Amino acid sequence: MEEENKDNSDKNFLDLVKKSRRGKFKIYIGMSAGVGKTYRMLQEAHALRKNRIDIQIGYIETHNRAETHSLLGGIPIIPRRKIFYKGKELEEMDLRTILNIHPEVVIVDELAHTNVEGSKNGKRWQDVIDILESGISVISAVNIQHLESMNEEIEEITGIPITERIPDKILEMADEIVNIDLTADELIERLKDGKIYDSTKIQRALGNFFQSDKILQLRELALKEVAHHLERKIDIEIPKQVKLRPERFLACISSNSETSKVVIRKTARLASYYRSPWIVLYVQSSSEAMDRIKLDKQRHLINNFKLATELGAELVKIKSDQITQTIMKIAEEKEITTICIGKPHLNLFQVILRTAIFSQLLRKISQTEIDLVILS
Repeated sequence: MEEENKDNSDKNFLDLVKKSRRGKFKIYIGMSAGVGKTYRMLQEAHALRKNRIDIQIGYIETHNRAETHSLLGGIPIIPRRKIFYKGKELEEMDLRTILNIHPEVVIVDELAHTNVEGSKNGKRWQDVIDILESGISVISAVNIQHLESMNEEIEEITGIPITERIPDKILEMADEIVNIDLTADELIERLKDGKIYDSTKIQRALGNFFQSDKILQLRELALKEVAHHLERKIDIEIPKQVKLRPERFLACISSNSETSKVVIRKTARLASYYRSPWIVLYVQSSSEAMDRIKLDKQRHLINNFKLATELGAELVKIKSDQITQTIMKIAEEKEITTICIGKPHLNLFQVILRTAIFSQLLRKISQTEIDLVILS
């Protein structure tokens, strides 16, 4: 036991040392393409160079926007790495050269980008972690729709599937998040003036993504995310006089793929807001044994396990037909403050009357100080 405590103490101190050596991380976030994230990064780069800070461009994407492109002059650009993939020559950020040159600060645009197969990391945000851990500070940019836990919500708003995503933990790593905000009218005006896309794409964009109601919803999400980051920062840096109970969330899922996905993503958001640990619990009853459920359900279940771990959850899988008792046992062992479940398919009154598991869970929770959240 003493040896184990010593190992934990050594590891904790090593983590502190690594954190102190890590580069600083700043993210510009926006509600959509064209709000001016890249433009602002380049403006900041010029300001830093005036103060004799060694800042270089690791990767930038100006999309041939004239006012953005004009700011490239005077800032050193690290050449991109050329890769041949499926008969085509492609360009990627040169991670190795960035680490070797080791500037004080590097600009890395398009944070959610997926790297070409064969790269060291599958995603650019993983490259950014490597850069930060080498002691180089990073300025980056991302749109709110690329945040993993908001994926389904944003797809509902825009009607467009978002395939390139970043885990929420990346925003939590940031030392500073800056929201680049425009009104819906200002953004649409920029589009019409040809400042976002060339003339051949404007009308299609106006008919699809760039509509006032969609932009307003995305703007609200971006503003909320930055506000929550500020709250978390204040919570860490300003000690509270009265300590409230630390929040710990338990997301309960089943083999119902869609409901489970909603529960996982929404619990991840709650845990992110409170900066608290969270757990995903799957209780496998005998009726859900792997030899008794269809292969597509098994596949969806495995994908949801993967999603939970990517979003930072501790995954707990238990075989038991005593579902309520298992949930409460884990809640007690893990000191859970809030249990999150999916909205039952029946209306709530019918569920309370007819569903033994749900009514048992309500009775058990009512005897504790644990909160119950039903996620629709």
